[in-house]
Amino acid sequence: MSKWTAIAVLGSAQFVMVLDSTVMNVSISTVVTDLDTTVAAMQSAITFYTLTMAAVMLLGAKLGDIWGRRRAFVIGAIVYSCGSLLTALSPNFAVLFLGWSVIEGLGAVLVIPAIAALVAENYRDRDRVTAYAIIGAVSGAAVAAGPLIGGYVTTYLNWRYVFVAEVVIMIGVVLTARLISDTSKPSSTRIDVPSVLLSAAGLVLVVYGMLQSKTWGWILPKQAPEINGTRIEPLGLSLVPYLILLGVFLLWLFTGRQRRLRETGRATLLDVGMFSITQLRSGLSVLGAQYAFTAGVFFMIPIYLQMTLGLNALETGLKIFPLSIALILFSVVGTRLSTLWSPRRTVRVGQLVLVGSAVCLLGSVSLDLRSVVFGIGMFTAGAALGLLASQLGNVNMSSVGEERTSEVGGLQGVFQNLGSSLGTALIGSVLIASLSTSFHSSVQSSSLPDSVKSAVSTQTEAGIAIVPVSSVAGIATDAGLSSSDSAELTTIYSESQVSSLRVSFFVLILVALGSLLFSRNIPNQTVARREGKARAARQTP
Repeated sequence: MSKWTAIAVLGSAQFVMVLDSTVMNVSISTVVTDLDTTVAAMQSAITFYTLTMAAVMLLGAKLGDIWGRRRAFVIGAIVYSCGSLLTALSPNFAVLFLGWSVIEGLGAVLVIPAIAALVAENYRDRDRVTAYAIIGAVSGAAVAAGPLIGGYVTTYLNWRYVFVAEVVIMIGVVLTARLISDTSKPSSTRIDVPSVLLSAAGLVLVVYGMLQSKTWGWILPKQAPEINGTRIEPLGLSLVPYLILLGVFLLWLFTGRQRRLRETGRATLLDVGMFSITQLRSGLSVLGAQYAFTAGVFFMIPIYLQMTLGLNALETGLKIFPLSIALILFSVVGTRLSTLWSPRRTVRVGQLVLVGSAVCLLGSVSLDLRSVVFGIGMFTAGAALGLLASQLGNVNMSSVGEERTSEVGGLQGVFQNLGSSLGTALIGSVLIASLSTSFHSSVQSSSLPDSVKSAVSTQTEAGIAIVPVSSVAGIATDAGLSSSDSAELTTIYSESQVSSLRVSFFVLILVALGSLLFSRNIPNQTVARREGKARAARQTP
C-alpha cells in the first residue's frame, strides 16, 4: 500500500466538505423553481449550514478524542452521506433544509477536525508538510471548481446529481477508511454541557451577526427585521453590533469556564491555554485572513461576471478555473520550497502575491472584461493561496503535541468559518453601500426626470438590491419610464456596479495587506533545519 493512500482518502472527504459550501450558490435559481421556494429561503439554508458548523465544531473535535479519530471520521462521513442523500431526494424546501443545512453540517463537524488530526497521525516531518499541502490544494480546488461543477451539472443535468455524487464519494471514503492509520485510543472523558452551550451560542451569534451585516447594517440600521410591523432597532442601532458583542461576551464566559475546569482537574472542551502558543496563534490568524480574502473574492467575482457582464454559471466557472490550476500547482511548489525557505518566508511571499492579485483584479474590472488582466489576477490569487495552503496546516499542527491535534483541527474549522463569514460580510457591506452611494449620486446628477430622482432617493436610503444589469431596462419600463430614460438608468446602474466593485477590490487589497501583520510568528526555520534540531535533541543524553 502506498504511503499516500491515507491522504487520498482524507483528501476525497475534504473535497466534498468544501465543494458542498460553494456548489449551491450557482444553483439557487434552479433549486428555487424546482422546489417552489424563494431565494430568501435558500439564502437562509446556506446561512444555517454555516451556523451549524460554527455551533458544534469544537464539540465535533472533542468527540474525535472520545470516540477515536478514525471512528469519528467514519461516523461523520456516514452522517454526511445521509444528509446528502436526503438533499438529493428532497421533494420540498423543508426536507432540503433538514438534509443539507442540519444533517450535512453535523456530519462535517466530525469529519473536518478528524481530517486534520489523522494527517498528523499518518505523516511525519517533510511528508506531513506535503500531506497538509495536498489537503490545502484540495480545499482550494474545491472552492474554485464548485461553481464550474455546479454550473455544468445544473445546466446540462440536474442539481440533485451533485449530492448523489457526494453520497457515492463518501461511501467510498467509509469503505477505505481502514487504510488510514489511527493509534489514538477512545477516551472516557465527559463532555461539559455548559461549555458546549456557551461556545455554540457565542460562535453562532458572532457568525450570524457578521452574515447579517450586509442586510441589517454594521452600526446604523438599514433593512432592520420586523416583528408585527415594528422595526427592531434597539437605541436606533442595527442588531448586528448587539449580536456580535453578546457572542463575544459568551465566548469570554466560555474561556473563563475552561480555565476553571482545568484548574480543578476536570475535562475541558478546549484547552484555551493553546492560544498562548505564538506559532499557533499566528497560524490560525493567517488562516482566518486567508479565508476572509477567499470568501470576499468568491462573493464579488460571480456578481461581476454574472450580474454585470451577464455570463452564465458555466462561463463563470471557466473564468475562475485558472485559480484552481494555480492553487494546485503552487501547493506543490510550496512543499518543494519548504526545503529551501522557512514557512514564514513562503507565507509572506504568498501574502504579497495575494496583494498583487487583488491589484490585478481591481485593474480588470470594467464594463468589458479585461480578460488578460483578469486571468493574471485569478492565476496569481491561486498561486498565493497555494503557497499559503502548503504551509499553514503543518504550522498549526506542529505547534502542539499529538494529543491536541483534534482540538487544533476544530480550531482551524472555527477560524475558517469566522474568516469566511467576515470576508463575505465585509465585502458584501462595502459593495452594497458603495453601490447605493454611487447609484444615488449618479442619478441625482443625471438628466432623468425629477420624479425618478425622488423615487431613487427614497428607495436607496436602506441600500440597493444587486440585480443583473440586463434586467434594469425592463424594471424601468415597467415603472413607466421612456425607452431613452430606461437606457440612461441602465447605463448609470452598470457604471455604479463597476465603481462599487472597484471599491470592494480595494478593500480586499487592504485585507491582504493587513494579513501580513499576523505572520510575524510563523516559524523562521526550514523543515530540514527543524528536523536536524529535533534529532540532535533526541540524541542528547
